[in-house]
Amino acid sequence: MKHHTALCTLALAALCASCSGGGPAVSAAGSSVPPAGTECTGHCANAGTFLSAADVEQIISQGVAEAAARGVNATIAVVDRVGNVLGVYRMGSPASRTVIIGSEFDAAGNALLHSGLEGLQLPQAAGPLSALNIDGEAAIAKAITGAYLSSEGNAFSSRTASQIIQEHFNPGVAAQPSGPLFGVQFSQLACSDFLSRSSGAPVTGPQPSPLGLAADPGGFPLYKSGTVVGGVGAIADGVYGLDKNITDVTVGADEAIAFAASYSYAAPLDRRADQITVNGVTLRFSNVAAGDLQSNPSSAPGFASLTPLTGTLIAVPGYADGQIHTGLAFGQPNSGIRADGGASFPGQDAYVFVDGGNAPRFPPVGGTDGTGALTQAEVLQLLRSALGVAAETRAQIRIPLGLTASVTIAVVDSNGANLGMVRSADAPVFGADVSLQKARTAALLSSSAAAAFLEALPNAQYLSTTLSGPVLNAVNLGQYVGAAQAFLADPNALTDGMIAYSDRAIGNLSRPFFPDGIDGGPNGPFSKPPGQWSIFSTGLQLDLSINALLQNVLFAAGATPTDVSAGCAGVQLTSSLGFTQTLRGADRTRIANGLQIFPGSVPIYRGGALVGAIGVSGDGVDQDDMIAFLGLQRAGALLNGSIQEAPPARRADTLTPRGTRLVYVQCPQSPFINSDQESVCSGY
Repeated sequence: MKHHTALCTLALAALCASCSGGGPAVSAAGSSVPPAGTECTGHCANAGTFLSAADVEQIISQGVAEAAARGVNATIAVVDRVGNVLGVYRMGSPASRTVIIGSEFDAAGNALLHSGLEGLQLPQAAGPLSALNIDGEAAIAKAITGAYLSSEGNAFSSRTASQIIQEHFNPGVAAQPSGPLFGVQFSQLACSDFLSRSSGAPVTGPQPSPLGLAADPGGFPLYKSGTVVGGVGAIADGVYGLDKNITDVTVGADEAIAFAASYSYAAPLDRRADQITVNGVTLRFSNVAAGDLQSNPSSAPGFASLTPLTGTLIAVPGYADGQIHTGLAFGQPNSGIRADGGASFPGQDAYVFVDGGNAPRFPPVGGTDGTGALTQAEVLQLLRSALGVAAETRAQIRIPLGLTASVTIAVVDSNGANLGMVRSADAPVFGADVSLQKARTAALLSSSAAAAFLEALPNAQYLSTTLSGPVLNAVNLGQYVGAAQAFLADPNALTDGMIAYSDRAIGNLSRPFFPDGIDGGPNGPFSKPPGQWSIFSTGLQLDLSINALLQNVLFAAGATPTDVSAGCAGVQLTSSLGFTQTLRGADRTRIANGLQIFPGSVPIYRGGALVGAIGVSGDGVDQDDMIAFLGLQRAGALLNGSIQEAPPARRADTLTPRGTRLVYVQCPQSPFINSDQESVCSGY
């Protein structure tokens, strides 16, 4: 009777919160509450807001109690805001914790697609791969997704991620463009040269995710005092997938377990994704409400009461050491992200990335690409100008209304070398790695070196796991060059550097339908065709990095002795699961943290010569586009025209493949907080 009453109380609290009227929603039981009299809009994080070891134990215990109440075994992971793994707990024997990666299955649970990561399943029932588990990796990926996509202004879950990365937005609605963050799942990879690595006690971050960002429901952000302190992820159903039908509101075990685990640390109701709209579509946060739980999280047995019969903490090589750890306080130097303090960005409320010694990791520096390279002064002005545009821009995904965009900005040279990065105080963490991906993608594909670089890369290898061992299916990356040249009716495409490609234009060419969202059309040349495409097999984006991704996945599962090193492209994979990095020098830098295919970057020119690119990520994609484009335009004006936008006659929007014009940038209408100016990107 007490159990039933407690659940009813929780459900009533949630119901009251949802009908609280025009002001901020009342926090339901289990939600984080900001300090009295404070509304968290980007500066609530302080030295005292972090996950303690006791917090981590409580979160895991609450998840275990819900799993036990449902009669299922779960693997639960907790991370801090910069991705350090604070604990991974597995219920049941390793042999029983099989996980398959996939988006479509037959009635027997077999994957229908076998392309990219589709159909990868571990452990096998027998054979050389029978002792390899990826349940810990899946739970970590979900936890990092909840932490990395969220901020004080927005709380996104892995269910939100599922909604915004599919081939249609909303998923399942034909004749609609792809999700606004189409492709973001292949970011935060362990091969990224931006991310740090820890397999034990937390270190200065941000950290990678073993499977990139997750679209499988069951990952939530964790909050204390109204600010993000981490994330929790759970997997119990054995499928690492996505939700392709969001109109079918079902309560799955993964999501219920993670939801219960987040009790007392849950996102404030008025910051959750279901309070935010994008292009007129309300985002999704969770299918689970308090009344759907089969346990009472507030009375879950303590962590110390859990016995080996229930489960145990586990090590995940490269990520977790089988212990409970205290998280790092975000915004403090040891988190790897702290206030600039006016050193390089006076008066701009800027934050920078620092190393373990509190020294900036990416201060503005000059380019590496010879005569005409970007200077240190130009890089600094690009970062300042773009940050200034962000400070004027009305945010798309932040609450309360009226806040400005919070983003990360990266500048690279034509070799892809990282020349400088800066971020807004409360920008979501995912945008750091992504802003660098976007900048490098625009720089590479706008260069005359693009075709030769791609054609020289080792074959991508798709790994099938069978009882007799691994089977590899090779994909030659040079095929994407030929496909682009045929699609664009230009035999010199990607070889002469005559076209300036923004990430939005590259994204146009990376969709499974062209034009974007029109079912039945041809696939873009950088995409897999319908029937082979999925969020686990996107085309050039994944194929460029899949060997490196697999090296880390198999290392974390215990199959290979050597983890991946920095550099997502150029990894050679053999049938005996041997890995070799083939790139050296500038080629290793060009796309060192992977390709990205949603908007927010433009190339930079000097007198018609490509000298680099600027990438922006963290808010709505139109806002990201505008901040990159106008940041470059304003910097060029302040520098007396020493650097410029791409010449209009060479921009990708001059191309009309199959009769459809590519888009270069798409800027919001009337985007500024204190101005009604429209068409702000016209004329440049």
